[in-house]
Amino acid sequence: MSASAAEFESLLRQALVPVEPPAALVERLEHTLVSLTELAQDELESWELSAMRDPRNWARPAAALVVGGAAGTALVLLRARRRAHPPPRSVGGARESAERVIRDLSRETRRLLGDR
Repeated sequence: MSASAAEFESLLRQALVPVEPPAALVERLEHTLVSLTELAQDELESWELSAMRDPRNWARPAAALVVGGAAGTALVLLRARRRAHPPPRSVGGARESAERVIRDLSRETRRLLGDR
């Protein structure tokens, strides 16, 4: 490998080092996702089924479902990622890690849905 290729590889490694976001950014993102989820829930609760007979009234509830679902999913993933542990080093560790992630996702989903 030539010196310039080694130097280029070194520069790439420095440029592509993973960066953890600041804690304040994660907290703001979580707060925003919680707010969006609550707003979507409020919007859906305010609609009456009798008004849903007219297709012109479907836009707002449909948008609330999409936004609320996306924000809720992102919130579950964000909270599960926060609890994530270092990557496993063996196949058995990978299975345990996958099981832990599934339990975390299940727990967060139940918490967001209010143990319904």
